Amino acid sequence: MKMFNPSRDEVRRFFIDTWAKHRAGHPLEGLETVALGLLLEHPEYHPLLEEGEKHIDRDWSPDSGVTNPFLHLSLHLAVEEQLSVDQPFGIRAAFDALSERLASAHDAKHAILECLGETIWKAQRHGTGLDANAYVDCIRSQAGEDAGPPE
Repeated sequence: MKMFNPSRDEVRRFFIDTWAKHRAGHPLEGLETVALGLLLEHPEYHPLLEEGEKHIDRDWSPDSGVTNPFLHLSLHLAVEEQLSVDQPFGIRAAFDALSERLASAHDAKHAILECLGETIWKAQRHGTGLDANAYVDCIRSQAGEDAGPPE
């Protein structure tokens, strides 16, 4: 898989192949180990992953009311990476506060996914880059914290 700009099919195959390797007892490498943790937290996706090829070309329309599992997992993967390096700065502390408030790290990550989705949507809508400060402020707000000093 290309590291920085994988195609939709490459992302989907990455998750499908990671699940297949896990099920076959084969060793995982690098990002696959992080992905497996996410897959294990989402048992509702296991049947889909086991029928992987059937879903490579499937479209999940926002109008259908069904979440695209590959997009969901990809956003989770992005958040895991952000948390591991505290980028954007402050996301780790905001996540810790949110995890404490929700009493669940997984629920906190799902709340962060909402903030990430909103941040991406705003950037696309306005044709701008991602606003890292607004993103972290959204997470802080979810945690019940003050969004921080005005800029």
